[in-house]
Amino acid sequence: MASTHPAPTAEAHRGPLPDGYRVVTWGCQMNVEDSEQMERHLEDLGLRRAESDEDAGVILLNTCSVRKKPEDKAFSYLGELRKLKERRPDLVIGVCGCMAQLRHDEIRRRCPHVDFIVGTAQVAQIPALVQEARQKRRFLLRMDLPPRKGAVVTDVPQRHLGAGTTTRKVKAFVPIQYGCDKFCTFCIVPTTRGRERSRPTEDILEEVRALAERGTKEVTLLGQTVNSYGKNLLEGKVPFAHLLWQMARIPGIERIRYTSPYPRDYNDDLIRAHRECPKVMPHVHLPLQSGNDKVLREMRRLYTVEQFREVYCRLRAEVPGIAVTTDIIVGFPGETEEEFGDTLRLVEELRFDSAFMFAYSPRPGTKAAEREDQIPKQVKQRRLAELIELQNSITCEINDSQIGTVFEVLVEGDAERQQGPGRLLKGLTPQGKTIHFEAEAQPGDLVHVRAEGAHLWGFAGKLSS
Repeated sequence: MASTHPAPTAEAHRGPLPDGYRVVTWGCQMNVEDSEQMERHLEDLGLRRAESDEDAGVILLNTCSVRKKPEDKAFSYLGELRKLKERRPDLVIGVCGCMAQLRHDEIRRRCPHVDFIVGTAQVAQIPALVQEARQKRRFLLRMDLPPRKGAVVTDVPQRHLGAGTTTRKVKAFVPIQYGCDKFCTFCIVPTTRGRERSRPTEDILEEVRALAERGTKEVTLLGQTVNSYGKNLLEGKVPFAHLLWQMARIPGIERIRYTSPYPRDYNDDLIRAHRECPKVMPHVHLPLQSGNDKVLREMRRLYTVEQFREVYCRLRAEVPGIAVTTDIIVGFPGETEEEFGDTLRLVEELRFDSAFMFAYSPRPGTKAAEREDQIPKQVKQRRLAELIELQNSITCEINDSQIGTVFEVLVEGDAERQQGPGRLLKGLTPQGKTIHFEAEAQPGDLVHVRAEGAHLWGFAGKLSS
């Protein structure tokens, strides 16, 4: 039911407006990186990161619409913020991200205490929106996405590169591509983030150089179909593998990762980069989605099971020690038990190192959501539980088989749970697996660690001499 509560009035304000901010994030790595951009813009206004909502004068919700659950969480949180706004009407609340792009009318109707709603392409406008909301106290909306026409796209989001900051980040996300043109029938991203568009190559390299100068050792390149990078560039198509080689030449960068590639666009040059460039890490997250060709067609995934298998097997054969992870959706509309069984059989055959596994969630405005043959919730949950049980057993078996292996580990910092008298650190293996170990190393160090215990989440290890 839509809210009928009036917006709070200024008379309820108690005390000076705090100079803190909070950015609350749901969703993918792109959202995490967008939130970091938002934080930089807010700090340009002289705000500082707050530890709680009570200490914040500005609260931004960076939302996700890939599934229903994060949308429900965002609306629930907005309900909690209403009470805070009633006590402190000068509090500025903004809703950003994919849910903002998709459901801005509903957000405004249900949450009149929100000051502004900003889409995925307007992050750079947040400082102006915050200032205007503070001064004029009127609702503001910024939602434009570039039109889907023309072969060349130059309208990419403006980036805040943190010029002048001395903050060191051992690992960093770097978007190289925005939006998507694939239009999978289950996915809302083409609607929420617009058409596919690539950042100019030199802009990307400039950002990575700046990160390296501030101590970043590992970069992860982000894009919805990241290996199709470059097709809409004004200066002409730049092969994704060529970008990886250029980045590998930047002094200080030790590790390069990327997510997520599209299986159909995976080519020989990219496999060669994994095989021959030591800075391109032996880990690929290759989304499968389903192990049945009929379901893949109905998802509008533009590859077959056999084409996926070919890429997968080449990676395993040509890149020794590579880890391959994936995404899988169960309970897509019309999926039969036999078709779901095909997915289980393929997972058992290929043996992914790990997987993100989901029950299908209808997204308004997508083709799949309009279908009448939706799978009952209890069936989807049962299938998901079966898949998780199978994949988790495979993950544990693979990790168990690697006990005794010495990995080069990039130290990230202290592990969340400290045990014993020594300092417990955490880091990532080249394959992208977490390992905990005792040492006196510093974040950013590369150390050698022997895996001595295996878990579903990764390894417990010991520093190797």
